Amino acid sequence: MSVGWNPWHGCRRVSEGCLNCYVFRIDSAHGKPCSHVTLNNDFLLPLREGKDCPKIQSGERVYTCFSSDFLIEDADPWRPDAWRMMRLRPDLQFIFFTKRIDRLSLCLPDDWDNGYPNVTIGCTCENQARADERLPIFLSLPIAHRMIVCEPLLGPIHLKPYLNRTQIESVTVGGESGQNARVCDFDWVLGIQKSCAEAKVAFSYHQTGALLRRDGTFYRIPRHRQQEQAKRAAIDLS
Repeated sequence: MSVGWNPWHGCRRVSEGCLNCYVFRIDSAHGKPCSHVTLNNDFLLPLREGKDCPKIQSGERVYTCFSSDFLIEDADPWRPDAWRMMRLRPDLQFIFFTKRIDRLSLCLPDDWDNGYPNVTIGCTCENQARADERLPIFLSLPIAHRMIVCEPLLGPIHLKPYLNRTQIESVTVGGESGQNARVCDFDWVLGIQKSCAEAKVAFSYHQTGALLRRDGTFYRIPRHRQQEQAKRAAIDLS
């Protein structure tokens, strides 16, 4: 089972993958300035109690900060308390993705050591340039559980140099969603899947994106079908 926890909301674009970000799209539809980062009412969610048990029950995967970036500068004053809540709930597995992996060493708590065993960090790289920029940093840092997130995938990525399976546990790939989505070519997806197969690293094709090119043909795929169509490709590796 999994739940979402968004301790803060709002972000700023840092690279090509941010162009059509769903957070900006949703905020724009509600007339909100996404670049204004604010603390959410659910900040204390991991510690909240229900009637007879914690609101988030033991064993859940907690997808963290998916309406912002966990490492964004604006959240520096709040992040120590977020780390503390993660430490106080070792029975949960917290997962966050970031395009700001270069900031992680500046943001770690004093007791991090080789990483909290209940925290998984996903480094996002949408193209080869971002992979070559971010993944060497990612692999150099003390992290207990790490994954690579190629979403939105905007071009072919040669991941083989980074797929040391003692460090990278999984790779997830997906196309871009939204009305203005850029194309995701299925050959790019297969190239990453092949590298994962050779390195014996788990691989997940998360979603097709709204504009998929396969064998030279373009397909417009509705949002509610994108994950389903990706799973129908049956190329995941465990």
